[in-house]
Amino acid sequence: MQLTTLLKPLLTGVLSCTFVLHSFADVRLPALVGSNMVLQRNKPLNIWGWADKGEKVTVSFRNGTYKTVTTADGKWKVQLPAQTAGGPYSMTVSGHNTIQLNNILVGEVWIASGQSNMEMPLNGWGKVLNHEQEVKAADYPDIRLFQLKHTTSTKPLDDVNPWDGGWQACSPQNISEFSAVGYFFAREIQGHEHIPVGVIHTSWGGTVAEAWTSGESIKKIPAFADTVKAFESLPSPQSPANPNKPTLLYNAMIHPLLPLAFRGVIWYQGEGNAGRAYQYREVFPTMIKDWRKQWHNGDFPFFFVQLANFTEKKSQPGESDWAELREAQLMTLSLPNTGMASAVDIGDDKDIHPKNKQEVGRRLSLIARAKVYGEKIPYSGPIYQSKLISGNKVILTFKHTDNGLVMKNGTTLKGFEVAGADKKFHWAQATISGNRVIVSCSEVAKPVAVRYSWANNPDGNLYNGAGLPASPFRTDDYQGMTYGKN
Repeated sequence: MQLTTLLKPLLTGVLSCTFVLHSFADVRLPALVGSNMVLQRNKPLNIWGWADKGEKVTVSFRNGTYKTVTTADGKWKVQLPAQTAGGPYSMTVSGHNTIQLNNILVGEVWIASGQSNMEMPLNGWGKVLNHEQEVKAADYPDIRLFQLKHTTSTKPLDDVNPWDGGWQACSPQNISEFSAVGYFFAREIQGHEHIPVGVIHTSWGGTVAEAWTSGESIKKIPAFADTVKAFESLPSPQSPANPNKPTLLYNAMIHPLLPLAFRGVIWYQGEGNAGRAYQYREVFPTMIKDWRKQWHNGDFPFFFVQLANFTEKKSQPGESDWAELREAQLMTLSLPNTGMASAVDIGDDKDIHPKNKQEVGRRLSLIARAKVYGEKIPYSGPIYQSKLISGNKVILTFKHTDNGLVMKNGTTLKGFEVAGADKKFHWAQATISGNRVIVSCSEVAKPVAVRYSWANNPDGNLYNGAGLPASPFRTDDYQGMTYGKN
């Protein structure tokens, strides 16, 4: 008998086993789809995962059954119709195997991202104000938390690496290491809107905005093009230890979220880019537009924190890279459906991680409550609008003057400086007149430019009647200290 005849049954058996193992691979879900999750209300919902090609997958949720077939690359996705808020519910995903998910809520999903001031936890290395009491009181079963581990990749990934297995209901036992700003924001939204809230926290301390932007978009900025092209030429993904390279964090910590339906983003970052603040004028809007493009979710809400005050106060007017970064953030409000919560009055001169994250979360929530949930409430501090020079005085007008401009703390309006044609700035006298501020300086007979709170750690005390601080600004466009820095 020929050897091939003897081997034929054996080979057939081996091939059959291989076929069986390949054909009946388990249905898998991404980490973002699991028990305790929050699904975004009032939007079509993607449920996705992996299985063997050609395998039939069924998803059952709230009296609906949705079927699909796995594609040749092993991926599957079903889309559920928009759901009303509620829960808890169960979901069943079945193919060769069956996965049962429980305690699912439908409500509002927000993504919280940025660097260390977003990452700062309630009671870990950060220790916010009243941290012990805050942790004990954090019993909110309708707030759900999902936290990503730090991960980099030179190519886009399809799944994330979560802490503690995935979604968790907010409790004193699991809140300590979660983003304080993300939690306080969610607490405000849940308390005022009375709906479940999920927060997906994806941040990394000390990181730069270009690292959070896709290669497709960030390589259009010449300073980053070569690095991105080098990553794109790699045969397989790599995970560099240094996250501060273009697109590394987008690939690993944003791209896997793209199938997700969500409401909006809160963002606290900028310290890492302060030395290149002029460049941030382009990088930050590029990142926001990139995320909106990648998600195919329109101009979704994107609300960010203007940098807090930090380092020692200066006795005389001068240049400031942090002021220039705040200016770049202010300029970004020109993008649709954005909002800015200024933290310029709640920082710490000795700590780049100020403790009052409760107020940061509250101010971000005011924007969401007004612009997303339709509440008729003030949500921004005064923002400079125009100037009129009249003799030796400059008359400034503002928007967001809710209930009128006010001076807080003290008897003198602080933080204003004036320059003439020589571009030399001097401290100025300023008074409030209705919704205007009138500025003058005995040393400047013919004023040309005005600046307000133009410092790393300014002491301006202009607010509106809602108790929100005026954004730092300048009326000039003189070349700043970070101009041309890449």
